[in-house]
Amino acid sequence: MSNAPRIALPAWIDIGVIPLLNILMALVAAGAVILIIGEDPIQAVQVMIQGAIGYDEGLGYTLYYTTNFIFTGLAVSMAFHAGLFNIGGEGQAYFGGLGIGLAVLALDGFAPGFLIIPIAIAGGALFGAGWAFIPAYLQAYRGSHIVITTIMFNFIAAALMVYLLAGMMRESGNMSPETREFAAAAFLPFMHEIFSWFGVKITRTPLNLSLVWALLCCVGVYVFIWRTRWGYELRTVGQSERAAVYAGISPPRIVLMAMCLSGALAGFVGVNELLGVQHRLLLNFSAGYGFTGIAVALMGRNHPVGIILASLLFGLLYQGGAELAFEMPSITKEMVVALQGLVILFSGALAYMSRPWVERVYVMAGGGRVKRAA
Repeated sequence: MSNAPRIALPAWIDIGVIPLLNILMALVAAGAVILIIGEDPIQAVQVMIQGAIGYDEGLGYTLYYTTNFIFTGLAVSMAFHAGLFNIGGEGQAYFGGLGIGLAVLALDGFAPGFLIIPIAIAGGALFGAGWAFIPAYLQAYRGSHIVITTIMFNFIAAALMVYLLAGMMRESGNMSPETREFAAAAFLPFMHEIFSWFGVKITRTPLNLSLVWALLCCVGVYVFIWRTRWGYELRTVGQSERAAVYAGISPPRIVLMAMCLSGALAGFVGVNELLGVQHRLLLNFSAGYGFTGIAVALMGRNHPVGIILASLLFGLLYQGGAELAFEMPSITKEMVVALQGLVILFSGALAYMSRPWVERVYVMAGGGRVKRAA
Protein backbone atom coordinates (compact mmCIF):
# COMPACT_ATOMS: atom_id res chain seq x y z
CA MET A 1 0.00 0.00 0.00
CA SER A 2 1.03 3.63 -0.43
CA ASN A 3 3.12 5.30 2.25
CA ALA A 4 1.73 8.77 1.45
CA PRO A 5 0.77 10.68 4.60
CA ARG A 6 -2.89 11.08 5.46
CA ILE A 7 -4.65 13.54 7.72
CA ALA A 8 -6.71 12.32 10.65
CA LEU A 9 -9.95 14.13 9.84
CA PRO A 10 -12.56 14.59 12.55
CA ALA A 11 -15.72 12.52 12.23
CA TRP A 12 -17.91 15.49 11.34
CA ILE A 13 -15.80 16.05 8.21
CA ASP A 14 -15.32 12.41 7.25
CA ILE A 15 -18.94 11.39 7.83
CA GLY A 16 -20.64 14.72 7.15
CA VAL A 17 -18.72 17.14 4.93
CA ILE A 18 -17.16 14.72 2.42
CA PRO A 19 -20.43 12.84 1.65
CA LEU A 20 -22.18 16.21 1.30
CA LEU A 21 -19.55 17.36 -1.20
CA ASN A 22 -20.01 14.12 -3.13
CA ILE A 23 -23.76 14.75 -3.29
CA LEU A 24 -23.21 18.30 -4.52
CA MET A 25 -20.87 17.06 -7.27
CA ALA A 26 -23.45 14.46 -8.27
CA LEU A 27 -26.15 17.15 -8.41
CA VAL A 28 -23.94 19.34 -10.59
CA ALA A 29 -23.39 16.44 -12.99
CA ALA A 30 -27.11 15.62 -12.96
CA GLY A 31 -27.91 19.29 -13.57
CA ALA A 32 -25.66 19.28 -16.62
CA VAL A 33 -27.56 16.29 -18.01
CA ILE A 34 -30.89 18.05 -17.45
CA LEU A 35 -29.57 21.19 -19.15
CA ILE A 36 -28.50 19.15 -22.17
CA ILE A 37 -32.08 17.94 -22.72
CA GLY A 38 -33.36 21.51 -22.44
CA GLU A 39 -34.92 21.52 -18.97
CA ASP A 40 -34.28 23.78 -15.99
CA PRO A 41 -32.21 21.90 -13.36
CA ILE A 42 -33.32 24.25 -10.57
CA GLN A 43 -36.95 23.52 -11.35
CA ALA A 44 -36.17 19.79 -11.49
CA VAL A 45 -34.62 19.89 -8.02
CA GLN A 46 -37.62 21.82 -6.69
CA VAL A 47 -40.00 19.22 -8.14
CA MET A 48 -38.00 16.38 -6.60
CA ILE A 49 -37.88 17.95 -3.15
CA GLN A 50 -41.53 18.93 -3.23
CA GLY A 51 -42.52 15.46 -4.40
CA ALA A 52 -40.43 13.74 -1.73
CA ILE A 53 -41.01 15.80 1.42
CA GLY A 54 -43.35 18.64 0.44
CA TYR A 55 -46.55 16.90 1.52
CA ASP A 56 -47.46 14.02 3.83
CA GLU A 57 -48.06 11.41 1.11
CA GLY A 58 -44.70 12.08 -0.52
CA LEU A 59 -42.96 12.00 2.84
CA GLY A 60 -44.64 8.68 3.65
CA TYR A 61 -43.34 7.09 0.46
CA THR A 62 -39.87 8.56 1.06
CA LEU A 63 -39.71 7.02 4.53
CA TYR A 64 -41.07 3.73 3.19
CA TYR A 65 -38.16 3.50 0.75
CA THR A 66 -35.79 4.71 3.48
CA THR A 67 -36.76 1.75 5.67
CA ASN A 68 -35.55 -0.78 3.09
CA PHE A 69 -32.33 1.13 2.50
CA ILE A 70 -31.57 1.17 6.23
CA PHE A 71 -31.83 -2.62 6.39
CA THR A 72 -29.62 -3.25 3.36
CA GLY A 73 -27.18 -0.47 4.27
CA LEU A 74 -26.70 -1.97 7.73
CA ALA A 75 -26.24 -5.40 6.14
CA VAL A 76 -23.45 -4.20 3.86
CA SER A 77 -21.88 -2.22 6.70
CA MET A 78 -21.75 -5.24 9.02
CA ALA A 79 -19.73 -7.18 6.45
CA PHE A 80 -17.52 -4.18 5.63
CA HIS A 81 -16.39 -3.88 9.23
CA ALA A 82 -15.04 -7.43 8.98
CA GLY A 83 -13.22 -6.61 5.74
CA LEU A 84 -15.84 -8.38 3.60
CA PHE A 85 -17.64 -7.01 0.54
CA ASN A 86 -21.09 -8.58 0.66
CA ILE A 87 -22.68 -8.18 -2.78
CA GLY A 88 -25.38 -10.69 -1.90
CA GLY A 89 -27.79 -8.43 -0.03
CA GLU A 90 -30.34 -8.75 -2.81
CA GLY A 91 -30.43 -12.54 -2.62
CA GLN A 92 -30.34 -12.52 1.17
CA ALA A 93 -33.27 -10.09 1.29
CA TYR A 94 -35.14 -12.30 -1.17
CA PHE A 95 -34.47 -15.46 0.82
CA GLY A 96 -35.31 -13.69 4.08
CA GLY A 97 -38.69 -12.92 2.56
CA LEU A 98 -39.13 -16.63 1.89
CA GLY A 99 -38.55 -17.30 5.60
CA ILE A 100 -41.12 -14.68 6.54
CA GLY A 101 -43.64 -16.05 4.05
CA LEU A 102 -43.25 -19.64 5.20
CA ALA A 103 -43.63 -18.63 8.85
CA VAL A 104 -46.78 -16.61 8.25
CA LEU A 105 -48.41 -19.15 5.92
CA ALA A 106 -47.80 -21.87 8.50
CA LEU A 107 -49.18 -19.92 11.47
CA ASP A 108 -51.75 -17.38 10.34
CA GLY A 109 -54.58 -19.89 10.31
CA PHE A 110 -54.63 -20.26 14.09
CA ALA A 111 -51.97 -18.17 15.87
CA PRO A 112 -52.51 -14.58 17.09
CA GLY A 113 -50.67 -11.66 15.53
CA PHE A 114 -48.49 -10.97 18.57
CA LEU A 115 -47.04 -14.45 18.08
CA ILE A 116 -46.96 -14.58 14.27
CA ILE A 117 -45.10 -11.31 13.69
CA PRO A 118 -42.08 -11.98 15.98
CA ILE A 119 -41.74 -15.51 14.61
CA ALA A 120 -41.94 -14.19 11.04
CA ILE A 121 -39.26 -11.58 11.78
CA ALA A 122 -37.07 -14.30 13.28
CA GLY A 123 -37.76 -16.43 10.19
CA GLY A 124 -36.61 -13.61 7.92
CA ALA A 125 -33.41 -13.22 9.92
CA LEU A 126 -32.78 -16.97 9.99
CA PHE A 127 -33.28 -17.49 6.25
CA GLY A 128 -31.28 -14.37 5.36
CA ALA A 129 -28.45 -15.51 7.62
CA GLY A 130 -28.65 -19.04 6.24
CA TRP A 131 -28.34 -17.79 2.66
CA ALA A 132 -25.26 -15.76 3.67
CA PHE A 133 -23.75 -18.67 5.63
CA ILE A 134 -22.84 -20.74 2.54
CA PRO A 135 -20.70 -18.04 0.82
CA ALA A 136 -19.23 -17.21 4.25
CA TYR A 137 -18.23 -20.84 4.82
CA LEU A 138 -16.71 -21.06 1.34
CA GLN A 139 -14.70 -17.89 2.02
CA ALA A 140 -13.60 -18.90 5.50
CA TYR A 141 -12.69 -22.55 4.92
CA ARG A 142 -12.36 -23.06 1.15
CA GLY A 143 -10.77 -19.82 0.00
CA SER A 144 -13.58 -18.82 -2.37
CA HIS A 145 -13.92 -15.08 -2.92
CA ILE A 146 -16.93 -13.62 -1.12
CA VAL A 147 -17.75 -11.21 -3.96
CA ILE A 148 -18.01 -13.98 -6.55
CA THR A 149 -20.04 -16.36 -4.41
CA THR A 150 -22.50 -13.74 -3.15
CA ILE A 151 -23.16 -12.52 -6.70
CA MET A 152 -23.81 -16.11 -7.76
CA PHE A 153 -26.16 -16.65 -4.84
CA ASN A 154 -28.24 -13.63 -5.90
CA PHE A 155 -29.07 -15.44 -9.14
CA ILE A 156 -29.63 -18.76 -7.38
CA ALA A 157 -32.07 -17.12 -4.94
CA ALA A 158 -33.97 -15.48 -7.81
CA ALA A 159 -34.23 -18.77 -9.72
CA LEU A 160 -35.34 -20.66 -6.62
CA MET A 161 -38.05 -18.11 -5.87
CA VAL A 162 -39.37 -18.37 -9.43
CA TYR A 163 -39.51 -22.16 -9.06
CA LEU A 164 -41.38 -21.96 -5.75
CA LEU A 165 -43.80 -19.16 -6.54
CA ALA A 166 -44.64 -20.40 -10.01
CA GLY A 167 -45.18 -23.89 -8.61
CA MET A 168 -45.88 -25.32 -5.20
CA MET A 169 -46.36 -22.03 -3.32
CA ARG A 170 -48.58 -20.33 -5.88
CA GLU A 171 -52.12 -19.66 -4.74
CA SER A 172 -54.59 -22.13 -6.24
CA GLY A 173 -56.55 -20.60 -9.11
CA ASN A 174 -54.23 -17.58 -9.38
CA MET A 175 -52.07 -17.26 -12.48
CA SER A 176 -49.73 -14.72 -10.83
CA PRO A 177 -46.56 -16.14 -9.23
CA GLU A 178 -47.47 -15.31 -5.63
CA THR A 179 -48.84 -16.95 -2.51
CA ARG A 180 -52.25 -16.42 -1.01
CA GLU A 181 -52.78 -13.28 1.03
CA PHE A 182 -51.68 -13.46 4.65
CA ALA A 183 -54.31 -13.33 7.37
CA ALA A 184 -54.94 -9.85 8.74
CA ALA A 185 -53.38 -10.86 12.07
CA ALA A 186 -49.97 -10.92 10.35
CA PHE A 187 -50.22 -7.37 8.97
CA LEU A 188 -47.94 -4.71 10.44
CA PRO A 189 -49.94 -1.54 11.16
CA PHE A 190 -49.58 1.29 8.66
CA MET A 191 -48.45 4.61 10.04
CA HIS A 192 -51.66 6.33 8.96
CA GLU A 193 -53.53 3.74 11.05
CA ILE A 194 -51.27 4.33 14.06
CA PHE A 195 -51.73 8.10 13.79
CA SER A 196 -55.49 7.66 13.56
CA TRP A 197 -55.46 5.92 16.94
CA PHE A 198 -54.40 9.28 18.39
CA GLY A 199 -56.88 11.30 16.37
CA VAL A 200 -54.33 12.50 13.79
CA LYS A 201 -55.29 12.06 10.14
CA ILE A 202 -52.55 11.61 7.53
CA THR A 203 -52.68 10.34 3.95
CA ARG A 204 -52.53 6.58 3.38
CA THR A 205 -49.06 5.44 2.25
CA PRO A 206 -47.06 2.17 2.42
CA LEU A 207 -45.13 3.48 5.44
CA ASN A 208 -45.61 1.07 8.33
CA LEU A 209 -44.29 0.08 11.74
CA SER A 210 -41.20 -1.58 10.24
CA LEU A 211 -39.56 1.88 10.20
CA VAL A 212 -39.36 1.63 13.99
CA TRP A 213 -37.77 -1.81 13.68
CA ALA A 214 -35.21 -0.40 11.23
CA LEU A 215 -34.23 2.33 13.70
CA LEU A 216 -33.95 -0.22 16.50
CA CYS A 217 -31.66 -2.27 14.26
CA CYS A 218 -29.46 0.82 13.85
CA VAL A 219 -29.13 1.08 17.62
CA GLY A 220 -28.43 -2.64 17.88
CA VAL A 221 -25.74 -2.53 15.20
CA TYR A 222 -24.03 0.43 16.87
CA VAL A 223 -24.00 -1.30 20.26
CA PHE A 224 -22.80 -4.57 18.77
CA ILE A 225 -19.96 -3.16 16.67
CA TRP A 226 -18.61 -0.51 19.06
CA ARG A 227 -19.69 -1.67 22.52
CA THR A 228 -19.22 -5.45 22.60
CA ARG A 229 -16.30 -7.84 22.54
CA TRP A 230 -17.63 -9.53 19.39
CA GLY A 231 -17.78 -6.20 17.62
CA TYR A 232 -14.21 -5.46 18.64
CA GLU A 233 -13.08 -8.82 17.28
CA LEU A 234 -15.00 -8.19 14.06
CA ARG A 235 -13.37 -4.78 13.55
CA THR A 236 -9.95 -6.21 14.38
CA VAL A 237 -10.24 -8.85 11.67
CA GLY A 238 -11.40 -6.15 9.25
CA GLN A 239 -8.40 -3.95 10.02
CA SER A 240 -5.70 -6.63 10.12
CA GLU A 241 -6.25 -10.36 9.94
CA ARG A 242 -2.65 -11.04 11.00
CA ALA A 243 -3.06 -8.89 14.10
CA ALA A 244 -6.32 -10.66 14.89
CA VAL A 245 -4.65 -14.07 14.71
CA TYR A 246 -1.83 -12.79 16.94
CA ALA A 247 -4.47 -11.66 19.46
CA GLY A 248 -6.08 -15.11 19.48
CA ILE A 249 -9.08 -14.22 17.32
CA SER A 250 -10.24 -16.77 14.74
CA PRO A 251 -10.82 -15.01 11.37
CA PRO A 252 -12.95 -17.87 9.95
CA ARG A 253 -15.28 -17.62 12.94
CA ILE A 254 -15.56 -13.86 12.48
CA VAL A 255 -16.26 -14.25 8.76
CA LEU A 256 -19.14 -16.59 9.53
CA MET A 257 -20.51 -14.34 12.26
CA ALA A 258 -20.27 -11.13 10.22
CA MET A 259 -21.85 -12.62 7.10
CA CYS A 260 -24.68 -14.29 9.00
CA LEU A 261 -25.50 -11.04 10.79
CA SER A 262 -25.28 -9.23 7.46
CA GLY A 263 -27.68 -11.70 5.86
CA ALA A 264 -30.09 -11.43 8.78
CA LEU A 265 -30.23 -7.64 8.45
CA ALA A 266 -30.84 -7.91 4.70
CA GLY A 267 -33.61 -10.42 5.40
CA PHE A 268 -35.53 -7.73 7.27
CA VAL A 269 -36.43 -6.11 3.95
CA GLY A 270 -39.21 -8.69 3.89
CA VAL A 271 -40.59 -7.28 7.14
CA ASN A 272 -41.31 -3.98 5.44
CA GLU A 273 -42.34 -5.37 2.07
CA LEU A 274 -44.29 -8.50 3.01
CA LEU A 275 -45.64 -7.96 6.52
CA GLY A 276 -46.04 -4.22 6.04
CA VAL A 277 -47.16 -3.66 2.44
CA GLN A 278 -47.69 -6.62 0.09
CA HIS A 279 -49.20 -9.06 2.64
CA ARG A 280 -48.19 -11.99 0.47
CA LEU A 281 -44.97 -13.50 -0.86
CA LEU A 282 -44.40 -12.50 -4.48
CA LEU A 283 -41.65 -12.23 -7.05
CA ASN A 284 -39.18 -9.33 -7.15
CA PHE A 285 -40.32 -7.71 -3.91
CA SER A 286 -36.67 -6.92 -3.09
CA ALA A 287 -36.62 -4.56 -6.12
CA GLY A 288 -32.86 -3.89 -6.12
CA TYR A 289 -32.69 -2.62 -2.54
CA GLY A 290 -29.80 -4.98 -1.80
CA PHE A 291 -27.62 -3.41 -4.48
CA THR A 292 -28.49 0.16 -3.50
CA GLY A 293 -27.57 -0.74 0.08
CA ILE A 294 -23.93 -0.87 -1.05
CA ALA A 295 -24.00 2.81 -1.99
CA VAL A 296 -25.93 3.62 1.20
CA ALA A 297 -23.25 1.98 3.35
CA LEU A 298 -20.42 3.70 1.46
CA MET A 299 -22.06 7.10 1.70
CA GLY A 300 -22.88 6.58 5.38
CA ARG A 301 -19.26 5.57 6.12
CA ASN A 302 -20.55 2.27 7.57
CA HIS A 303 -21.92 4.05 10.63
CA PRO A 304 -25.60 3.66 11.60
CA VAL A 305 -26.17 7.42 11.82
CA GLY A 306 -24.59 7.95 8.41
CA ILE A 307 -26.62 5.06 7.02
CA ILE A 308 -29.87 6.64 8.24
CA LEU A 309 -28.96 9.92 6.53
CA ALA A 310 -27.86 8.19 3.32
CA SER A 311 -31.04 6.10 3.32
CA LEU A 312 -33.11 9.27 3.62
CA LEU A 313 -31.27 10.69 0.63
CA PHE A 314 -31.93 7.63 -1.50
CA GLY A 315 -35.53 7.53 -0.33
CA LEU A 316 -35.83 11.13 -1.49
CA LEU A 317 -34.26 10.23 -4.83
CA TYR A 318 -36.64 7.32 -5.37
CA GLN A 319 -39.83 9.19 -4.46
CA GLY A 320 -38.72 12.54 -5.84
CA GLY A 321 -37.55 10.85 -9.03
CA ALA A 322 -40.97 9.29 -9.57
CA GLU A 323 -42.57 12.70 -9.07
CA LEU A 324 -40.05 14.29 -11.44
CA ALA A 325 -40.85 11.78 -14.21
CA PHE A 326 -44.55 12.55 -13.75
CA GLU A 327 -44.32 16.35 -13.62
CA MET A 328 -41.65 16.78 -16.33
CA PRO A 329 -42.40 14.23 -19.08
CA SER A 330 -39.22 15.06 -21.01
CA ILE A 331 -37.29 13.57 -18.07
CA THR A 332 -38.15 9.92 -18.56
CA LYS A 333 -38.10 7.17 -15.94
CA GLU A 334 -34.87 5.84 -17.45
CA MET A 335 -33.27 9.26 -17.13
CA VAL A 336 -34.31 9.42 -13.47
CA VAL A 337 -32.54 6.09 -12.94
CA ALA A 338 -29.46 7.56 -14.63
CA LEU A 339 -29.58 10.57 -12.28
CA GLN A 340 -29.83 8.23 -9.32
CA GLY A 341 -26.87 6.33 -10.76
CA LEU A 342 -24.81 9.53 -10.74
CA VAL A 343 -25.41 9.90 -7.01
CA ILE A 344 -24.38 6.27 -6.51
CA LEU A 345 -21.27 6.85 -8.64
CA PHE A 346 -20.11 9.90 -6.69
CA SER A 347 -21.02 8.48 -3.28
CA GLY A 348 -19.66 5.01 -4.00
CA ALA A 349 -16.95 4.59 -6.59
CA LEU A 350 -15.75 8.20 -6.23
CA ALA A 351 -16.43 8.46 -2.50
CA TYR A 352 -12.92 9.67 -1.62
CA MET A 353 -12.24 11.79 -4.68
CA SER A 354 -12.69 15.02 -2.73
CA ARG A 355 -10.74 13.89 0.34
CA PRO A 356 -7.22 15.09 -0.71
CA TRP A 357 -8.22 18.73 -1.15
CA VAL A 358 -10.48 18.60 1.92
CA GLU A 359 -7.42 17.48 3.86
CA ARG A 360 -5.38 20.38 2.46
CA VAL A 361 -8.06 22.90 3.38
CA TYR A 362 -8.30 21.41 6.86
CA VAL A 363 -4.51 21.67 7.37
CA MET A 364 -4.45 25.24 6.04
CA ALA A 365 -7.18 26.09 8.56
CA GLY A 366 -4.87 24.92 11.35
CA GLY A 367 -6.29 21.49 12.11
CA GLY A 368 -5.23 17.94 11.61
CA ARG A 369 -2.33 15.70 12.36
CA VAL A 370 -0.56 13.53 9.82
CA LYS A 371 -0.60 9.77 10.14
CA ARG A 372 1.17 7.31 7.89
CA ALA A 373 -0.88 4.87 5.86
CA ALA A 374 0.16 1.25 6.32
